Amino acid sequence: MGFDPSYANRAFKSVGTRPVRPDGVDKVTGRARYGADFNLAGQLVGRILRSPHAHARIVRIDTSKAAALPGVKAVITAADLPDYTHGDSDLFDILDNCMARTKVFYDGHAVAAVAAIDARTAAEALDLIVVEYEVLPHVTDVDAAMKPSAPLLHDTVFTGGVDPKPTTPSNVANRSQYGHGDVEAGFGAADIIIERSFKTEQTHQGYIEPHACVANINADGSGELWVCTQGHFVFRQQCATLLGMEVSKLRVTSSEIGGGFGGKTHIWAEPVALALSRKAGRPVKLVMSREEVFRASGPTSATSIDVKIGARKDGTITAASATLRYSCGPYNGPWAMLGAMTAFACYDLANVKSVGYEVLVNRPKTAAYRAPSAPMAAFAVESVIDELAHRIGMDPVAFRIRNAAREGTQSSYGPVYGPIGIGPTLEAARNHPHMKAPLGPNQGRGMACGFWFNFGGQTCTDLNIGVDGTVTLAVGTVDVGGSRASLSLVAAEELGIPYAQVNAVVADTATLGYNDMTDGSRGTFSSSMATISAARNAITIMRGRAAVMWSIPLEDVAWENGQAVAKGDKHGNLAPLTMKDIAGAAAKTGGPIAGHSELVADGAGVSFATHICDVEVDPETGATKVVRYTVVQDAGKAVHPTYVEGQYQGGAAQGIGWALNEEYVYGGDGRLQNAGFLDYRVPVCSDLPMIDTQILEIPNPNHPYGVRGVGETSIVPPLGAIANAVSNAVGVRMTHIPMSPPRILAALEATQPG
Repeated sequence: MGFDPSYANRAFKSVGTRPVRPDGVDKVTGRARYGADFNLAGQLVGRILRSPHAHARIVRIDTSKAAALPGVKAVITAADLPDYTHGDSDLFDILDNCMARTKVFYDGHAVAAVAAIDARTAAEALDLIVVEYEVLPHVTDVDAAMKPSAPLLHDTVFTGGVDPKPTTPSNVANRSQYGHGDVEAGFGAADIIIERSFKTEQTHQGYIEPHACVANINADGSGELWVCTQGHFVFRQQCATLLGMEVSKLRVTSSEIGGGFGGKTHIWAEPVALALSRKAGRPVKLVMSREEVFRASGPTSATSIDVKIGARKDGTITAASATLRYSCGPYNGPWAMLGAMTAFACYDLANVKSVGYEVLVNRPKTAAYRAPSAPMAAFAVESVIDELAHRIGMDPVAFRIRNAAREGTQSSYGPVYGPIGIGPTLEAARNHPHMKAPLGPNQGRGMACGFWFNFGGQTCTDLNIGVDGTVTLAVGTVDVGGSRASLSLVAAEELGIPYAQVNAVVADTATLGYNDMTDGSRGTFSSSMATISAARNAITIMRGRAAVMWSIPLEDVAWENGQAVAKGDKHGNLAPLTMKDIAGAAAKTGGPIAGHSELVADGAGVSFATHICDVEVDPETGATKVVRYTVVQDAGKAVHPTYVEGQYQGGAAQGIGWALNEEYVYGGDGRLQNAGFLDYRVPVCSDLPMIDTQILEIPNPNHPYGVRGVGETSIVPPLGAIANAVSNAVGVRMTHIPMSPPRILAALEATQPG
């Protein structure tokens, strides 16, 4: 794009301010339309029949009674969907997860679906479907699934990443390895070595809005999908392909999103709704219940992690290694790979090795959850880092500063870092008042660091100038965390106009070019680059129109403070032309004015954070209360600081729940026992302190304003910071997340003599 990274000396007027969010009034008054708020005339109610078994072969499905029930307009099974058994394995996995073909792999796996005239009829129809199962042995624990004696989920899976390729099928789908140097020699040079094993339990993103969609396939084969999603272009591509449709014939519109956090980057029920609509010849609305969301949409991985770190007495880390086992559900994923890549990314290590194993288990298909896989790896590594600092006798912050990555460091996963913020966040944490505040009885303080890559990707944006001089910015990245406000600020900044003059909208797939999923903290980063490019295109056009209106050469027209200005003394009699002046005359100077941008946003810039946490642990009950929490994170450039602070606080709040309470609980029968917010306990306001934030700005040289993504890094340090705080409070190293009261009491009892 030829951007000049002049962020270092630029004085911003709009970027960095805190205007009122444009969607706020609609959301608090109930006017905003979410996934379940959309309706079409004549729509049917869709419902899905789910397996009660963790692992079973489908012997027979009889849908005849359900199909004959008055009011039922369609019944489908996997037989109504294309067969990718011998084709693309990724497509087959997605489709098989949406509707089981030969086996069910977890409690809640979809086996059939109905569309009926109302919810009562749909529920009755599900009861009439007869499914005969051959129940098979199951395995839900990640370590147990790796044993040779474990029940095998697929006889077609042979561990990838291993040479030579195994000849025996396994629940270990893939092995990945990262690092450099000589780890064994590094450990040989260490004065102190600490080696520990850790476990984390499976958690859910806990978004308020369940998955919901309205699907409509027309008689001519074209279709529409209104859906709660983080990426409607990706949903169009996958859903159309899975139904055997031409992609161009499916139009997808994203609703407002009541939380996603990565869980709405995957399709779960949308192809089912489309297939029901195609068979019924009518629109179908499908809304998952909260129980279905827990049982059948993607949680995080459960993990088992071994970490070994050695250091000299002067505090220099000489070697670090980790073995990470991540559950994937029944289908292969990148989860252990991401854990292995991020585990040691905060540190400058001469000798480092991390190995990840993707493990198949009889649980729901794993999905992303804000910086997927990084929180678990950071929990294990930051726990050992903290323990090592105490053993050496160094302050934990000073120990981390001594070993922190910096510009020029070769990262543990390969690339060499440019300008990064891990050192500045640690220095800010060391100097923060929180770090120097006194602690009370039964209280402990912990801190931890975290890292995320951040992504860029394919992005398309349109910027249209109205005849009244207002701007409509059409973007294709779903607004999951305030991007419409941020992108409006960017457009206002570039055009030199007030923020209130810009209106940002999320366009559907038929009205804008392709955009990648809103994930990887790419939304504001990538779309702001496209917005800047589109705005500059529009400015060039408006300068040309002004030149026509003035009958002067284009090179004599400049753009200053939202106006076209004639340069030079010879044009001193020409008054500046505003955007309204130029747009109002557009019909006579060449027609409508718009700027467009299609790009691949490269150079997202990695992100780092340091968190500080104080807890108080009741030694009688094991209950933990977070009494103070501080987030320090590098934003590159905070476009809308209030939104940035909200991202920091939201990640910390979710991390607090993950660290202390949240987990999937499976019974011996392999069924989920706590599929609801009454038993799966997310933090409420009374569980949280005011989360303090400090925004640092170490500019990203690959962005014209210096922006880095901020949405994911904030969930990476909390598990480690809270674990260190609890361990310091109770005097016992906690190695199992969540640190629920029973686990804390058990750890305390294990230290008692006798």
